[in-house]
Amino acid sequence: MEVKRRTARSLVAKLGSVSQQTRTEALCELRLISKHDSDSRPLIADAGAVPYLSETLYAATPLEQENAAATLLNLSISNRQTLMSTRGLLDALSHALRSPSSSPAAVQACAATLYSLLVIDDYRPIIGAKRDIVYALVDIVRNPHAPPRSIKDALKALFGISLYPLNRAAMVELGAVTALFSLAVKDGRVGIVDDATAVIAQIAGCEESGDAFRKVSGIGVLVDLLDPCTGSSPRAKENAVSALLNLVQCGGDRIAGDIREAGMGWYDGIAVVAESGSLKGKSKAIALLKLLDGGREPRFASNLGREHS
Repeated sequence: MEVKRRTARSLVAKLGSVSQQTRTEALCELRLISKHDSDSRPLIADAGAVPYLSETLYAATPLEQENAAATLLNLSISNRQTLMSTRGLLDALSHALRSPSSSPAAVQACAATLYSLLVIDDYRPIIGAKRDIVYALVDIVRNPHAPPRSIKDALKALFGISLYPLNRAAMVELGAVTALFSLAVKDGRVGIVDDATAVIAQIAGCEESGDAFRKVSGIGVLVDLLDPCTGSSPRAKENAVSALLNLVQCGGDRIAGDIREAGMGWYDGIAVVAESGSLKGKSKAIALLKLLDGGREPRFASNLGREHS
């Protein structure tokens, strides 16, 4: 372990070199070590690498920026507190996400780093309060030329941000609803639609979501996802149910009326999830049907209860 500690200190010291080649070589080594040797991650962080890596996200050289972003992602697995306590880290991640000169690999690593940090509940309000980060992630999602991997990493980060209820209104304000529904409608890749609807379901749980969803015909889109003819995945269907339930709980009778008017298939689509979804999906579907049907228990709800008793 002492050898690993000395190696980490030596490489981190080289990050401060005036020689670009020395810095680049050190970054490459740190990236590889932090990826393949979990024991070295805390040693690298303790050696003071994070401030250097954070500063390197502003680098004009793509290779340096990519290696710094990837190393931060690797370190975030077991050193989240060190990253979050580093002054300027979130600003550096935001810069890399927004900069036109950032490579797709750097953008992906920065978005994935944010998602890794957002695993910690206490960090969600801190990161969510950085509007430039939220906007940058939304911008990736709505960019038709963004690589699929960048979109997926951005969606995961947005999901982590949306798990803190007080972040949702800002996400609506910054255009997340339009971007997410555009993906859900136009993108045929199952994984991306699943991730987009997962974020939609969370954002639906705020008062501001009702009008935003109405502007993009979001309720109709969610009901269509429940239609067997659309071929949406089971996860997307459960996310649609969760979104509709959150909408009704926040928007009341007005939203419930919008769902009833969205088409004849809404009941059957929700009923399918209530009968064949996951335990959580079944529970939410039954709760939604009850709200939409005047508080009456769905006819099959009692049978479901016996199945899992």
